[in-house]
Amino acid sequence: MKSIIQQIAEKNRKQEAAEAEAVRDEIDNPSTGNGRRNFLKKAALGGIALGGMMHLSLEDTIAQTTSKVSRASNPSDLKITDIRYALTSVLGGTAIIRIDTNQGIYGLGEVRDGADPRYALMLKSRILGLNPCNVEMIFRIIKQYGFHGRQGGGVCGVEMALWDLCGKAYGVPAWQLLGGRYRDKVRMYADTPSHDDPVEQMKLIRYRSEEQGYSWLKMDVSLEELRAIPGTLVNAKTWDGARGQYDLKDYMSYGNTKHPFTQVQITEKGLEELAKIVEHVRDMVGYEIPISTDHFGHFDLNNGIRLGKALEKYRLAWMEDIVSWEYTDQWKTISDALETPCCTGEDIYLLNGFKPLIDIHAVDIIHPDLSTSGGLLETKRLGDYAEEHGVAMAMHQAGTPVSFMANVHCAAATQNFLALEHHSVDLPWWESLVKMTGSLPMITKGFANVPLDSPGLGIELNEEVVKQHLSPRDKGFFEPTPEWNDKRSHDRLWS
Repeated sequence: MKSIIQQIAEKNRKQEAAEAEAVRDEIDNPSTGNGRRNFLKKAALGGIALGGMMHLSLEDTIAQTTSKVSRASNPSDLKITDIRYALTSVLGGTAIIRIDTNQGIYGLGEVRDGADPRYALMLKSRILGLNPCNVEMIFRIIKQYGFHGRQGGGVCGVEMALWDLCGKAYGVPAWQLLGGRYRDKVRMYADTPSHDDPVEQMKLIRYRSEEQGYSWLKMDVSLEELRAIPGTLVNAKTWDGARGQYDLKDYMSYGNTKHPFTQVQITEKGLEELAKIVEHVRDMVGYEIPISTDHFGHFDLNNGIRLGKALEKYRLAWMEDIVSWEYTDQWKTISDALETPCCTGEDIYLLNGFKPLIDIHAVDIIHPDLSTSGGLLETKRLGDYAEEHGVAMAMHQAGTPVSFMANVHCAAATQNFLALEHHSVDLPWWESLVKMTGSLPMITKGFANVPLDSPGLGIELNEEVVKQHLSPRDKGFFEPTPEWNDKRSHDRLWS
């Protein structure tokens, strides 16, 4: 593991130890109520790694971790009766789904930002009538219908809703069902505010770090920054100035062309300009705050290595998605050439998709998006697998508070976790889309609070706020979906 990651991990361990000591102090404090004290004592037993019970079935694991909790329902008689959705305006269209049951309790999930809610709705006919607490069995039924990128959004949305439902049925937090927690607070990273005026940018960064409390920042160092500067790029005009990696107007557009096939190159002048951008931010925040970089643009591994070497002296926490994630050998070449940690994974589906990168240590940090990688349990599994190979895990998140809280539970239960992305930190109404059902707020000074005294994901929808922020292209609000009830194909993958 590279020294930068070791330093960050050690700092996280010290902070987590201090937080554990604070919990012990609260238990010993005479002013702590008996109910709160008893819950803290029980919750402290939750740090059993899932790996310690890998020989058990999921049902037996649930039985072990919930053997002495009161039941909020009759879990063995639960049956799935419906899947419904509401398409929010978050990031241009992010669907929250709801799985209903015959006992009136329900689970909340989310189809990844920018993905079609029909990715989840088409799974309804496969799971109607099943017991939602058999999460792993249901996941094995539906996982064949997911894929990399947004195509994994339906499977993952259903999986997180099942954990929410299962936790509510058994009266325990989702992290407990994953085997327990390693931490009570989850460190987050946020985008670095930018401004043309250095004085104003310094004010924005101070607001982010001092007022909002973020101790980890991320910034884009992309070809977009060079488009207006002559002599910084080669072959960019062919691709409309290398503008817009998300400009997907046609199949042969820049946004749809993979990195090795553009022949866009960065000149020495271009490297100097990009280095100035990073130096400017590093001078403002100092070296106590980790800085990660992303959104470089579509150029090949050779230019990625040149850029990485130009930025090495600024001790970046990681360089993300330099080339497409599936180029395992290229990632190995880049990672071996650079001191800066390399990171990818937000579009990879399932542990099997990550294994080639992890097995040969082609990257230093895996970066799953739980809404693509397989949901809570699969993401914990890939985190545990990466840990065994000396690879750390950060988590990409760019959705509503529903997927955010699913990430929080998964991060709490995974030892090699570093930091979680918060993509909507400056959206004033974002947190109010949900209500926390426990005693803690969602976020405190740049850290997400792990729900300790509320079941499932620890949230309920603030329905009036959600209704105010529905996507203009779909104003439906959890309407019945009977058209998705019938299974009309034979989909087994083997004869």
